[in-house]
Amino acid sequence: MNYSRKLQKFFAGFSLSVVLASDLVLIQKAPPVLAQTINSSVGNAVTFSCNDSEATIKAKNGPRVVKGTTSFYIGYQQVSSNNKNPITIRFNNGIKTWCRTDYETTGDDGTGYGLYWDGGNVLYGVYSSTGSQTGNDFRRFATGRWLSSYGSGGGPKVAVIARINPANGEVYYATFLSAKKANDGKTNSLVVNTLSWNGTNLTVQAKSWWTPRRADTNSMNCSGSSPYQYTVIFTGDLTRVNSALANTCS
Repeated sequence: MNYSRKLQKFFAGFSLSVVLASDLVLIQKAPPVLAQTINSSVGNAVTFSCNDSEATIKAKNGPRVVKGTTSFYIGYQQVSSNNKNPITIRFNNGIKTWCRTDYETTGDDGTGYGLYWDGGNVLYGVYSSTGSQTGNDFRRFATGRWLSSYGSGGGPKVAVIARINPANGEVYYATFLSAKKANDGKTNSLVVNTLSWNGTNLTVQAKSWWTPRRADTNSMNCSGSSPYQYTVIFTGDLTRVNSALANTCS
């Protein structure tokens, strides 16, 4: 009788050991939870305000870059029936760190629609511009850069690339990026598609209408119809273009 009880206790203990060992194997095989990283994002501009929560802004599915618990979002504010102004915001752990709506406050119908962030000190924003008007716009950041203004004319939507301080949202410097009509020199449309960074240079891939600019900012000679796929490689400080290439253009 004693022998039978001992045998029962042995098998009960053995079964428990097997269950515990199985649980341990399952725990060890569970994949680790990795922090999310999104370095580059270019897309349709969305509207939000500095008072919106991160959850509200994120739900709009606009451009954002993320590393761990830090996120940046870009978009626009509808300030009147026919005028938008760009907005850029940073969150840490869901708490707003800063929000900037002062980059362009003129009658220019501007938006923000792209970001690149290396997860450290390198942050670029992509904004749109439809012309130069009186007041504060990106021209004050673009002095001495590759293109210092929208140029002549108005209406066609062009891009502005801005280098931003991730800590407080201050713009270090910016450059306009536009097409240039070969017949009259007026500004034509350009839309950025992607941004990438190699530690030294910023590569911008864009869609340029007639006609893309060479590295010296003059018009290319192109065949075929626009828009053209256009690749520009900027120095990190946006003062110079090292290379400008477009399909069927020279």
